[in-house]
Amino acid sequence: MDSVKIVNLTKRFGENTVLSHFDESFHEGEFVTLLGPSGCGKTTMLRILAGFEKPTEGEVYIGGVLVTGPKTFVPPEKRRIGMVFQSYAVWPHMNVWQNVAYPLQIQKLSKDETNQKVARALEMTHLTQYACRTPDSLSGGQQQRVALARALVGSPSLLLLDEPLSNLDAKLRESMRYEIKEIQQALGMTVVYVTHDRTEAMAMSDRILLINGGVVQQSGTPREIYNRPVNPFVADFLGRVDFFRGEIRNGRVFFEEMGGQSIPCKEERTGPADVAVRPENVVLRDDGPIEGKIESLFYLGDVTDLRVRAGDALIRLTAPGSLIDEVKPGHPVRLDFKNCLYFDKGTASEEALGIKT
Repeated sequence: MDSVKIVNLTKRFGENTVLSHFDESFHEGEFVTLLGPSGCGKTTMLRILAGFEKPTEGEVYIGGVLVTGPKTFVPPEKRRIGMVFQSYAVWPHMNVWQNVAYPLQIQKLSKDETNQKVARALEMTHLTQYACRTPDSLSGGQQQRVALARALVGSPSLLLLDEPLSNLDAKLRESMRYEIKEIQQALGMTVVYVTHDRTEAMAMSDRILLINGGVVQQSGTPREIYNRPVNPFVADFLGRVDFFRGEIRNGRVFFEEMGGQSIPCKEERTGPADVAVRPENVVLRDDGPIEGKIESLFYLGDVTDLRVRAGDALIRLTAPGSLIDEVKPGHPVRLDFKNCLYFDKGTASEEALGIKT
């Protein structure tokens, strides 16, 4: 059974359409990420699921029950959901135990049941030893764990997370990603996670919904949308990529801005195309079909980040970090593209084509 079903949902604020004809189903135990740039509608969708916003049109079902519709609205406290916000939203006048226990006290659970559930939630989030601490004595990561424990303590059927890691430093964000994922897998609960960070989405998700302008551009596993993006926006948003104008003919794609140089092409189509290539798919090869000169290079420890000038085009690639000792700007090189993405001509914006600078 679907844990969440969203049917033809549209949300407008005045004349501004924030979400348009949103149709999706999230399965039980699935970790779904709503990914997209600021203002794309992802947080609005989460707030509609939580019951903090009402859609202009459409329906929402949670656990097979209609919770939002033209004549139906179930308030947030009766939806059996947990939610963690970007701000920690922990109560400063309560210690950790009291913060986590609060939702159960509102439900008027017995003292014994409350103690059991709070103890389990604290254990899952590695907070047992901090039970008597007040929030002002905790780190940011610990406070976010308190918010997570409070969301989990009532055993919700659905957990909603609104950019919960954005206020943490990079190292702590990385560790918290895996902790949240481990908890979700252990409990088997459905999670809907909102972020604009593609790395978070790729690392944590079973499925990503990439949204732009209130419309789902693509839905799929991280590998599917990274390797087979349906349009240039998806290709660009999901990772580093360069776009070039190409002409496909006779089994090759020719790049005018590279002085007419070409590479083999397996595409069945012929004619003009916008061609995208990711830096990790550009390789240095002595017999590579593309000639160029190194324009700049940057040492990043494990890798060297290079820009190679080929005609009027600037091509980005990554190579082993040790390469920094072997080449310098102006050094001639030959390149090959292991994999390219092909889109109809004109679908990549001028802005996307300018990524090469």
